[in-house]
Amino acid sequence: MAINDNILIKIRDMKDSMTPVEKLVADFILENTEEVPHLSIKSLAQMSKTSDASVLRFCKTLGYSGYRSFIVSISASLGSRDEETKDQYTDIQPGDDLSIIISNIARNNIKSIEDTLSVIDRDQVAKAVKVLRESDRIIFFGVGASGIVCKDAEQKFSRINKMCHSYTDSHSQLTAATLLGKGDVAFFVSNSGDTAEILETLEVAKKNGATSISITKYNKSELADKSDILLSISTPELTIRSGAMGSRIAMLTVIDMLFAGVASAEYQNVKKFLTKTHNILAGKHRK
Repeated sequence: MAINDNILIKIRDMKDSMTPVEKLVADFILENTEEVPHLSIKSLAQMSKTSDASVLRFCKTLGYSGYRSFIVSISASLGSRDEETKDQYTDIQPGDDLSIIISNIARNNIKSIEDTLSVIDRDQVAKAVKVLRESDRIIFFGVGASGIVCKDAEQKFSRINKMCHSYTDSHSQLTAATLLGKGDVAFFVSNSGDTAEILETLEVAKKNGATSISITKYNKSELADKSDILLSISTPELTIRSGAMGSRIAMLTVIDMLFAGVASAEYQNVKKFLTKTHNILAGKHRK
């Protein structure tokens, strides 16, 4: 489990992709969190109108070996919940005062990063850094807001002399994926994990032997299931653009983690590239 693991966040994020029976258990837990640590598996099954076996399957879906370890995590999450309640996601309403908009946007972005720390797997981050360090080239794939994250990644990794490029439309993505091979990294960015263009490109990249890394929300999705390395983010479920803003901030944060991990591990080699790129841009600004 992650250092900042919060099982309540994981249940909230996973709920929409659960089976109907699992969703019954999830809804009961989220609505009765204070009671759950005191319930036996039989009591939780009865109160959620499911069965002992269903509750156990629910625990295993969330990565726990049994009910006891799941309940320990629930108790730990409740310990920090009082502090978190004052920082819940808040949607932007028409006619909101600008000062309220400023505060809510900042709070939502901060919470997206904090919640992402609860669901991201540190071992997967370490694997991603290793693969990126050893790669011949890195190709970033994303559409819409995710494409902006890909452009940011391309700019960062280019600065340390990594051969990389980003593609943000379906035709160029398929062309690029067709030319990938063993030793290359196909890096996918998709909040939903179900974007048709991305999934089609993933199939082509994998068929050609590239290692696949994906950033997507903590949920069951085809992208999450089929990627070699999975980097999960947590995002708010809000009704207007503030939700998309939060997911973008979480994705950019993961890119920063990977870039810093690669640059730190290879600092003796990459510092000359960082210095060169800094100096050329600084010189341009002085003109």
